[in-house]
Amino acid sequence: MNYPVFKEAATIGVTAPSSGVPSALHDLVKLSCSRMQSRGFNVVCGETVWTQEKAKSAPAQVRVNEFNAMMSNDAIDMIIPPWGGELLIEMLEHVDFEQLPSKWILGYSDVSALLLAVTLKTGLATAHGTNLVDLRGEYSDETTAMWQAVLSTKTGESVLQHSSPKYQKEWKHADPSPCTYHLTEPTYWKTVSGAKTSIQGRLLGGCIDIIRHLIGTPFGDVRQFQKHFIHEDPIVWYLENCELSTTDLRRSLVQMKLAGWFEHCSGIMFGRSGVNRPVEGYTAEDIYQELAAELQLPIVYDIDCGHVPPQITFINGAYAEIEVEDGKGTVKQVFKP
Repeated sequence: MNYPVFKEAATIGVTAPSSGVPSALHDLVKLSCSRMQSRGFNVVCGETVWTQEKAKSAPAQVRVNEFNAMMSNDAIDMIIPPWGGELLIEMLEHVDFEQLPSKWILGYSDVSALLLAVTLKTGLATAHGTNLVDLRGEYSDETTAMWQAVLSTKTGESVLQHSSPKYQKEWKHADPSPCTYHLTEPTYWKTVSGAKTSIQGRLLGGCIDIIRHLIGTPFGDVRQFQKHFIHEDPIVWYLENCELSTTDLRRSLVQMKLAGWFEHCSGIMFGRSGVNRPVEGYTAEDIYQELAAELQLPIVYDIDCGHVPPQITFINGAYAEIEVEDGKGTVKQVFKP
């Protein structure tokens, strides 16, 4: 595994490999950029950030050209997209994977397809966490703020994160707060077993709505990744559901199982979701119980990951030691080569 080096006063490249930002919301990006600059970063925005049409920031080739250019530009130290979107997968076949330098890419949602593809194909660690627009507050909550400490971890070192005290139940865009999020609900990490649970292994994951589409493509070869980059270490999957019904979530997990993605796996973690509504009484908890029984693996759910913030920063490829007990959780990530 190759872990990028985080630089002080880094120059952040902002590009939109999925959705750009419509003109009515440009102020969100400008505010986010000014906040980052006030914290000592330099920020360079690409043209795709400012455009959005037909569910994408620009045609796939335009998006990938900008991404490849920012990755190859020595003056840009890391990449943080403004947010996710819908159609990032269109650009994957044009990414210059053979020439990718060692830089952090940080994001979530649709961006998780890019993150997972980069790590699986190249062994370059990528960071699943906050998007740029979520850093526009006067300050960040303690969970979100850890992104910088996590990315500053050096190869061979470790970093510890804790479950959040509270999470945000709903977005209140008409009522902005100094911390971006309105954290009102007590966080409670759960286990299928109901008992204290410990899981260890290499982290992989993202938004299941998106990453499931990598199955069977050149960008989703989990077995080759295990063999060539992580010394056959077991995998811990972290997954979050943005829009899937419970039945679609179940279909997606069965597809992952049939594709071999859960082979040599030591556990699965699921993020909180605002869409886990039952279908004919079939609940997300039913899915977790069925999966735990089928795979004979520990399963943790309602963790800080995904579209119900805040988010722990998970590093694809890092070795994790996860402990969950009495609703609280810790994630120790070791930047193991």
